[in-house]
Amino acid sequence: MDDVTNEVPDAPDGSLGGDRRLPRVAPLPEARWDAGVRALLTTAPRDPGGRVPNIFTTMARHPDLYARFMPFGGQLLRSGLLPGRIRELLILRTAHNTGAVYEWGRHLPLAEAAGVTAADVRRITQGPDAAGWTDLERHLLRAADQLHHDARISGVTWEGLASHYEEAELIEITMLIGQYHMLAFFLNSAGVQLEPGFDRTGTRKEARADG
Repeated sequence: MDDVTNEVPDAPDGSLGGDRRLPRVAPLPEARWDAGVRALLTTAPRDPGGRVPNIFTTMARHPDLYARFMPFGGQLLRSGLLPGRIRELLILRTAHNTGAVYEWGRHLPLAEAAGVTAADVRRITQGPDAAGWTDLERHLLRAADQLHHDARISGVTWEGLASHYEEAELIEITMLIGQYHMLAFFLNSAGVQLEPGFDRTGTRKEARADG
C-alpha cells in the first residue's frame, strides 16, 4: 500500500487552509471536567498516550449536544453501510472542499487504514475529473462537490450512484457528506487545532482571510 501520510502533495489551489491562529473555543482542560463531562469523555476515542483529541474536548463544552452527536457520528464512521474506502474518499473530498485542516489531518490515517492510497489522495485534491478514478468514484466525488456547491446531487450523478447502490446507501452518502460539512463548519469556526504528529500536507495556504 502507498504511504498516504508521507506522500500527499500540496493542494494545487491552496484550498485547504492553515489553522495557525489560536482557537476561538479552547479545548476544555481536564482540570475543569465535572463528573458529567468526565463520564462523556470516558468513551471518547483516544490518541496514543491516552490524550483525548481536541475535537472532543472542545465539543464537550456543550455536553448535551456532545452526548447526542456521538451516536450519530459513530454510526456513520463505524457502523455505516458504505465500505471504509468509499467513506473516507467522501470525507477527504469534503475536508478539501471546506478547507478543514483538522478533518483532513485526522482522516488521512483512517483513510490509509481503509485502503486509500497516496495516489488516491493526490486525485482527491484534483477532483472527480482526475485520471485514474473509476466511474463510480467519479460519481461519488461529484456528489461531494455538488452537495458542497449546490446543496443537491444532480440527476446524472444520482442516476450513476443509483446504478451501484440501494436507497439506504444513497441516503447514507448524502448524510455522510452533510455530517462532515457540519463538522467542518464547527472545526473551522471554533479554530480547533490539529494535534502534533498528524499530517497537514496540502494545507500550505490559508483558505480564507480571518474575519
